[in-house]
Amino acid sequence: MILKEATENNGRKIQKVLWIVLGLNFLVSIMKLVVGYSISSASMVADGFHSFSDGSSNIIGLIGTAIASRPPDKDHPYGHRKYETFTAIGIALMLFMVSINIIKSGIDKIFHPRLPQVDEYGFLVMVITMVVNIFVITYESSQGKKLHSDILVSDAMHTKSDVYVSLSVILSLIAVKMGYPMLDPLISFVIAVLIIRAALEILINSSKVLCDAAVIDPEEVISLVSSIDGVVDCHAVRTRGREDDFSMDLHILVKPDMTVEQSHDLHHTIENSIRKNFEGVHYIDIHIEPYEGAAVES
Repeated sequence: MILKEATENNGRKIQKVLWIVLGLNFLVSIMKLVVGYSISSASMVADGFHSFSDGSSNIIGLIGTAIASRPPDKDHPYGHRKYETFTAIGIALMLFMVSINIIKSGIDKIFHPRLPQVDEYGFLVMVITMVVNIFVITYESSQGKKLHSDILVSDAMHTKSDVYVSLSVILSLIAVKMGYPMLDPLISFVIAVLIIRAALEILINSSKVLCDAAVIDPEEVISLVSSIDGVVDCHAVRTRGREDDFSMDLHILVKPDMTVEQSHDLHHTIENSIRKNFEGVHYIDIHIEPYEGAAVES
């Protein structure tokens, strides 16, 4: 019951952050698109769609978080937290699609050039959006780490590239003002590359969870468990899952004359020690074996 309430409460906090960021992203995207189309700036329009994709990813994140916050059930005895990681991959795939559209738009701009009208409104919009993006990065990143949310951390990583994207748009407007209009579509290609890079980073981090990569160094667990009175040796340590919700299994060797009651008590001692030293471990499987004096392979 306690785990259920904690999971649901964490989910509500993540959704609150996503709603706030969603509103900011849509506001910023509308500003960029309106001004970008009005001055015929390919890079600003590309940046506008980038910001719009941020908002779309927030909506996907809200759906994923709602599923991930469900408590363990008969069909999902280990809980639903990996759905959040799975959703993060969906966000990355959507970013790839956005980057393809930006590249197509940039190519069209090269073959059918339209000279952007550079004015103070374009610069003002980009400065405002940069300020908003910096706030979103700081807020979403801190909340993502605090709530151990893959979606918030991934979205913050994506938003971090927005600052560089906005700087690129400002540079393109300056280039047009100086008489180099062809730099406008070329810079939109740079924006597409930044989006692809952010998507790849999200995919790599998410795949580590879904492909059961080790969460912590086995030697740290071996060192801790081996120091507990009654444990002769510890080996075959494995971990998988998310940093805030992972499973661990390990083997220990004990003296063969240890009673069932003593081994049971030792099991609880080891489990409590692991939970105290490794935050985020929820499931621990300890296999107890008798030590016959032979050499042990870790």
